[in-house]
Amino acid sequence: MSPEKHSITWDEMEKGRRRLEKETGTIIKDWGGKLPFAFIYPNTYFIGMSNLGLQAVYGLLNEREEAVCERVFWDKENSENGALPLSVESQRPLTDFAVLAFSLNYEIDYFNIAPLLKASGLPLYSEERDETYPLVIAGGPCITANPMPVAPFFDCLCIGEAEVLLPAMLPVLAEGISGNRNDLLQALSGIPGIYVPRYHHESPVSRQWVKKLDEFPTHSIVLTQDTELKDLYLIETERGCAHNCRFCLVSSAFSPMRFHSVDSLVKQAETGLKYRKRLGLVGPAVTDHPQIEELLEELLKMGAQLSISSLRITSLNLKILEQMVRGGLRSVALAPEAGSEGLRQVIKKGINEAQALEAIRMAAEARMQQLKLYFMVGLPQESDEDIRAIADLTLAGKSLIEKKRGQTRITLNISPFVPKAGTVFQWLPMAPLDILQKRISLLKSLLAHQGIQIKNESPQWSEVQTVLSRGDQSLTPILAEVEQESLPAWRQAVEQHQVDIDYFAHRRWDTRQRLPWSIIDSGHTPEKLADELNGICDLSQP
Repeated sequence: MSPEKHSITWDEMEKGRRRLEKETGTIIKDWGGKLPFAFIYPNTYFIGMSNLGLQAVYGLLNEREEAVCERVFWDKENSENGALPLSVESQRPLTDFAVLAFSLNYEIDYFNIAPLLKASGLPLYSEERDETYPLVIAGGPCITANPMPVAPFFDCLCIGEAEVLLPAMLPVLAEGISGNRNDLLQALSGIPGIYVPRYHHESPVSRQWVKKLDEFPTHSIVLTQDTELKDLYLIETERGCAHNCRFCLVSSAFSPMRFHSVDSLVKQAETGLKYRKRLGLVGPAVTDHPQIEELLEELLKMGAQLSISSLRITSLNLKILEQMVRGGLRSVALAPEAGSEGLRQVIKKGINEAQALEAIRMAAEARMQQLKLYFMVGLPQESDEDIRAIADLTLAGKSLIEKKRGQTRITLNISPFVPKAGTVFQWLPMAPLDILQKRISLLKSLLAHQGIQIKNESPQWSEVQTVLSRGDQSLTPILAEVEQESLPAWRQAVEQHQVDIDYFAHRRWDTRQRLPWSIIDSGHTPEKLADELNGICDLSQP
């Protein structure tokens, strides 16, 4: 059945105009003679406008003389009322654009791809679209790790970082967008880092990455009050991570570790302070920057208030924490990930209990008002004793705070372990749902009445995330059918298509088998990752 194209209503147009009026920094370009891109974040405007990757690509495309880029968002409300997806800048439908570029940062956003395309009157599958339709492409961390569950929806997929990929793609697109679609796809398939499912052969697609970050300052472009980080001007401080935790996607999808220079960051901060009092420093572990103290001091001299996305326990000291407090920061997040020393060694976290407790003590001494601790449950080789160790570590930290007579409140954020493609743990299953629920309940009981708030992610949705993270193209028909983020709808579609989700979520795989995402060369060979995994314990046999 062909999708039905919705009509544009006056209310939708008016909503778009009101949203546009609240923005600062919006880029409006004349379409004449340019290649029009719809840059699609398949989630709400409120969430998407806090995403620095979206801001970066929007700016990159609009810097190019031959291109014009407008943003498109999608949410449950759009799906329920039959709204036609429209661009923010000109309220145009997707069919007016030459290229539809999806940014996929979270697997759960896969559920919004099909409804968005259907609402625009576009065929879902690449094989059903020719040159009379826009070219549909995608990129982002999920695509770089494992594009296979959604690959049939897209004409091509971008493996790696946009700063490298876009300059190579744009001339090919400009020349071939009006011609035969197959000829264009064949031309795109010859570009390093571009995966064209229709024309892919055996050689892996190599992930592309920026060599010198200072050539691409990455910061907020459009500012608005209608988003979670409304009072922040975001600035990227680094990309990648050198610590190589065995569960973490960042080390594989964004390696190697690279830093923006202090001079570049200060220059960006000068611009940002014209629009916002607070600067949000963004990176996998901002305190890993080799000149972090110098950077913070320079920003404080400029009168900036600060927000920092993530800290690493081993790179913290009291001076850094006091600088943060001087910058108005009242909450700090630390990620021990596991409670016991043994389990932290299994996941290669690289911190010990003494270091974790010292970081908590310093946070109290610096008079932080809130401390967020991030842990995972269901990690490989985990036992109930490891859960008790989380409670013990938390209570020991609380005792240190009380000895300092600090007012720091502790919040635990608990996430079920989800194995990610491209990591050392990619062959391992997530824990059974009943075990996860039992261990979350155990942790809550151990910390009951201790004045510690515990927030946990849903094990059921973590299971869905695992299936999509380790999935293949057998999942595509399910994603084509499910019209919203709904567990009952997901389960019904899984049953209808007879997909064995237990295989993807709860089965340990042989390290010698071919992985669904083997067409991606992330720079970390499966053999090296398997050797590291087998060094923990013998997992070569299922």
